[in-house]
Amino acid sequence: MGKCWIGICFILIVLWIVPVPACATSALETIQSQVNKVLEVLRNPAENKAAKEKKILSMADSIFDYSELSRRTLANYWKSFSPEQQKEFTSLFGKLLAGVYMDRIMQYTNEKVTFGKETKLSEDSVEVQSGVVTKTNTIPMLYRMIQEKGDWRIYDVSIEGVSLVSNYRTQFREILANKTPEDLLETLRKKVAQP
Repeated sequence: MGKCWIGICFILIVLWIVPVPACATSALETIQSQVNKVLEVLRNPAENKAAKEKKILSMADSIFDYSELSRRTLANYWKSFSPEQQKEFTSLFGKLLAGVYMDRIMQYTNEKVTFGKETKLSEDSVEVQSGVVTKTNTIPMLYRMIQEKGDWRIYDVSIEGVSLVSNYRTQFREILANKTPEDLLETLRKKVAQP
């Protein structure tokens, strides 16, 4: 299960960290292109781990729509945050995700990535099927993407039927059921500050 989890984290981060080209014609083409670019970074023997991490993190903001991801994760609680708190939550949540997955992505061991069909969800959103192929099985993944100003950006990832948005929504809902938005922000500040 450990290697499967590494593979899953790898593809999640791959899509999280690579800039989307402005001329991409489809979400599927965008993801395929970006996966190849991240693989180049990870496979480069001339760079050490720190250099790779720095390069990967410098590209992180371009593929995920953190604002959309944050709104969907907080759901009805989003409106209970002030505009300043919404902005801070979006920033902290992005940093939290980067911290959680960076160590795992650096353990990449040449798992293959396959892509399936792209399904339209609405006028400006799609779902792209994908899979991480390990030595023993293929882990299914779905990427939900939204188009903004011609660019496709991810707002949710589902791994083996478990949505990133739904998973964090459950965690944050438990906190916000008894605490304030400021309490949640303080929890995130502490987590992000941890080495």
